[in-house]
Amino acid sequence: MLVCPLDYRYGREEIKRIFSEEAKLRYMLKVEFSLVKAWANLGVVPENCIDVVEKNINSVKLERVKEIESEIKHDVMAMVKALAELCGDCGKYIHLGATSNDIIDTSTALQLKEYLEYLERDLEELESTLANLADRYRNAVMLGRTHGQAAVPVTFGLKMANFLAEILRHHERLREMKKRILVGKMMGAVGTGAAMGENALKIQELVMKDLGLGEEESPTQLVARDRYVELISFIAGVATSLEKFGTEIRNLQRSEIGEVQEGFDVEKQVGSSTMAHKKNPITSENICGLARIIRSQLIPMHESAILWHERDLTNSSAERFIIPHTCILLDDILVKMNQVFKNLVVNKERMLKNLKEHEEVMAERVIMFLVEHGWSRQDAHEKLRKIAMKEGRFRDNLLNDEEIGELISGEIDEILNPLNYIGASNELIDKILEKRKNKKL
Repeated sequence: MLVCPLDYRYGREEIKRIFSEEAKLRYMLKVEFSLVKAWANLGVVPENCIDVVEKNINSVKLERVKEIESEIKHDVMAMVKALAELCGDCGKYIHLGATSNDIIDTSTALQLKEYLEYLERDLEELESTLANLADRYRNAVMLGRTHGQAAVPVTFGLKMANFLAEILRHHERLREMKKRILVGKMMGAVGTGAAMGENALKIQELVMKDLGLGEEESPTQLVARDRYVELISFIAGVATSLEKFGTEIRNLQRSEIGEVQEGFDVEKQVGSSTMAHKKNPITSENICGLARIIRSQLIPMHESAILWHERDLTNSSAERFIIPHTCILLDDILVKMNQVFKNLVVNKERMLKNLKEHEEVMAERVIMFLVEHGWSRQDAHEKLRKIAMKEGRFRDNLLNDEEIGELISGEIDEILNPLNYIGASNELIDKILEKRKNKKL
């Protein structure tokens, strides 16, 4: 019986595979194998045991591990016993000097290492899509809106470039934090490495080098949980950006605005079970909803970093939910967001129509025109405020004003043309596109 929606509705199979029960077992066995090799390197474990363990490591069955766990009530020790029983005399060296979380936390780092490779590709694909939109629609002028109200003109290209810049910053954060996230430990029960004696630091160095991970510099029984707090905070931050993007798409697709629309298969897709005409922004809505689930994991992750002394077990059960769920869902909504933008229908004609219905958004341009002709900025602002508050067409109210009507009449078309009032939009777009081009991968 399936209960969790990740099992039947959300997430890509390749990402769910990374965090599957089977994959976790394989990662833990890989860590145990690296530990055997490290001891052999120091002459403590016979060299032939490397071959023995390597030969049998893929023969450990999840079913056998669960069978042992049902008897001894300890998941890691069940894995150790399942491997040891296949390795004959060499089995006595399995897990030598280690504690459970040496294996668990180091294997988690291996999972995250593989996952972050996918995440980087997700970010790069979204960056490429946003860059194309920014360049293609750099001259698509539309209403800028503040407080949900018409403000001054902006371009759809600049809006997309701003989204791109935000994703680039997230990508930069990801690259920078890897050295803090992808670390393991092999220092035993309370982080002193006492069971490994004088070889402790060397054992940890050898294992982590073999696995391609950094070393925990301040171990207890665990890898320090501020690292996981940073990871989940990062994931929540990216999810928040995606919800912001999705909310923008949803707003711009509203019937009374109609400036963009999610791709819709008119041949097959159903928008509503009763309203046959509907074309709803369902993917953007889905992204927004799942982003909220991701952010909900921030509090339990922070609380899981507050442990008694060198550790207790309150973090373990929570992290079994937090890490795989947030990772799988972030990948899911990143891929969906990219598809939304790739298939986005942009209605430039509707953008211009909405602009023409709000000529008052050019009030700021008129203020600057008056300043250029000797008015004080404050007097010009008050004049335009009064004109904008009048009933009737904004253009007519300007031309009929006794103080400025004659002054502005000869240039009214140029002044009220929103295409002439996009400022440094194209320069800003170019700077962001150049940053993407030159980013250090």
